[in-house]
This record gives sequence, structure tokens and C-alpha cells, in this order.
Amino acid sequence: MPQSTSFTKAVAAGLALSLLAVGCGSDDGGGDDGSTPTTEAAGEPTGGEGGAELALSDDAAEAVATTHADLVFAAYDDTVEATTELQGLIEAFVAEPTEAGLDAARSAWLEARDLYGPTEVFRFSDGPIDDPDDGPEGQINAWPLDEAYLDYVEDDPAAGIVNDTEGVPELTTEVLVAANEEGGETNISTGWHAIEFLLWGQDLSDDGPGDRPVTDYTTAANADRRGTYLSLLADLLVTDLTSVRDEWDPEGGAYREAFLADPVESVSKILRGMGALSAGELAGERMAVPYETKDPEDEHSCFSDNTTADIVGNATGIELAYTASYEGVDGTSLSDVVAEADPELDADLRRQLTANVTAAASLEAPFDQLIQGDDENRAALLALIEDLQAQGDAIAELASAMGYEISIEI
Repeated sequence: MPQSTSFTKAVAAGLALSLLAVGCGSDDGGGDDGSTPTTEAAGEPTGGEGGAELALSDDAAEAVATTHADLVFAAYDDTVEATTELQGLIEAFVAEPTEAGLDAARSAWLEARDLYGPTEVFRFSDGPIDDPDDGPEGQINAWPLDEAYLDYVEDDPAAGIVNDTEGVPELTTEVLVAANEEGGETNISTGWHAIEFLLWGQDLSDDGPGDRPVTDYTTAANADRRGTYLSLLADLLVTDLTSVRDEWDPEGGAYREAFLADPVESVSKILRGMGALSAGELAGERMAVPYETKDPEDEHSCFSDNTTADIVGNATGIELAYTASYEGVDGTSLSDVVAEADPELDADLRRQLTANVTAAASLEAPFDQLIQGDDENRAALLALIEDLQAQGDAIAELASAMGYEISIEI
């Protein structure tokens, strides 16, 4: 959903958070709803070297920041590679629509999405993904999405941009970008979830994802326009993710250079991303709100029934930001320097991070049924919400011990 949802959703979010005692702030600030986040500053160091219990030396901060920059580039690079594979399969499907081609594109979307999920921990500090001026987060991962803004829905076969041949006579990238959130925060026209809807269609099933027929791309009304739209979205997603990755490139990435120019401050950005994703965005907006409303429209990847996997990806990203345990990435992690100063504190946080990833992976899918139940599965969801909030608090406490003041609100 959008990071800034409608007024009704904002009220629901506040109610859910107060009822569940997960104390996060407003909607996530910028990616999910498509709007650019208006986050508080990540936090300036308050103690200086030796001025806080776990304050980093300049050398340690530089080592952590450098390893983190390597991690960010590697994670985005893998995501771009997978999304480029998705782009190619969508292009092949649109050129010759078949059931097999549609299944292949759906599988590629799921694979690429699983790689994208952990990268969301790199948000919340006005970096390349959600820079207030030109960050593409709103084009990449905006939600929730009003299906009827894009294409036909069960009760309106002529709905959406796809079928509006008079109002939108030509589909171009520029047209789709301009339409994103035009006139309303759920008027999402680009990104992961727009592609998801065009691949799966509405989820009208109690026990499975959407089931858009391949005839939507062959004999149905505006089949060619639908294919053009899908292709343009795939191209744009690759372009946007590539632009973010390139900012972190070890070979001259502009943001990487700025990030490493002030490594002490950059460590606060790492902590801010971890805490805000854990407590504010994941525990709050993505889990507590649908837990309270029991509304499937509040789940993240509703058309493909991939929401529980999204939760696992986000929880994994928080752990990765702390441990930097990613294939091909070597160096000094935040965990390494904390362990050297306070082994027990490091071990406790690592246990918490791992336990929450495990609990997320154990959630009963699909999410739309999970939130509507009244059993041990729904209780497990509530327990994870509370544990992720506690984890966010622990991250904020760690930041304080290191001499930073960070906000874990979104």
C-alpha cells in the first residue's frame, strides 16, 4: 500500500497500532505507497568517539559503512538481474501469449520479488531509493492498488487505463508515470504491484491467488493495449532499479561516494533503516493494519498471494543489514563491531533477528486467510508483530548506546 494511505487507512493504522501496542508512527514514508517518504533525519552521533558506551572509532565506522555499501550494491545487482529476466519473459509472453508463457512470467515475478524484499531495509534515510526529490520508490513499490484504475474488475468490464482508449489514446512510459497516484494515493499505475495485477488479475479466491486468463492477452477487449502496458511496466521497473543500483556502484557510484565520505553518520542510516522497517513499516503498516482490519485489500502482494513471502524478505533484510552475510560480500559488519565491544548484546540481537525471520517463514499462507482467522495462526501473526516492534526498540537502544538518536517511525 502506499506509504501514505487514505485518511481511512491512516486512522485504521493508528487504531491498530494503539490496540496492538506496537507504537510506530504514521504510514511508511515512501515506498510502499508510492509517495516519497518524509522521514526524520537518520540521526546525528551524539557522543563522538568514546562519548557513548559503544561509540565507533572512525576506522570502525568506515569499515562498517564500506561493507554495507558493498552489500547494498550486491543485493540491488541481484534484483536487477532477476527483474531483467522477468522483463525478457514478459516480452516473450506479450509477443506470443500462451499459458506456459504466462506461468513463466508469474514465476519470474515471484523470484525477482523475493530478491527485492530484503532491499527495503536500505530505505528510510533519503538515499537513492527514496530521495525526496527524485527517488523512484513510489514508481517501484507503491500500494495499495485500486485495480479498477488499471484494468477491468469483476463488476466493471470497461474499467481502467487499459480500456480507456479515448482518455488515454496512447500508452507510453511517460503517460504511465504521470498517471501514478494522479488523483489519489491508490491510483497506482506502475511498479511491482501493477505488474502483479496484470499477470494475476483480481484475487477472488479464498485459497489461491488471482487467475487472469491468457485470453486477456489474445482475444479479450484491448488485449494488445494490455500487453503494451505490461511490457512498458517491466521496462520501467528494470530502469528504476538499475538507476538505484548504479548509485551504489563501487566503480564511481555517486551516492556510494557520499555515503562513505561520512561513515559515522552513515552508520546511523543503517540503524535507521533497520529500526524503521522492523517497527514502523513491517510490524505496523504491513502487518498490524491488516491484522486489525481483517481486510484483504490491506495486504501487500494480494493478487499473487505473496504477502507472507514479502514479510520474510523484509525480516531477512533487517538481519542482513546487521550481519552483512550475503554471498560475495566480505568485510566488517555492524554485528562484528558490536560483538567486539559487547558480545552478549550482539548475541541477543542476532538471536532476535534470526527468530523473527524464522517466525515469519512459519506464518500460514495465504495472508488474506490468515488475517481473517481466529486461531493459533492469527495468534502467531500477532506475536510476530509484537516481536518485530520489540526488535525495532532494541535497534533504537543499540543506536543510543552507539551515540545516535534515531527514529523508528515512518
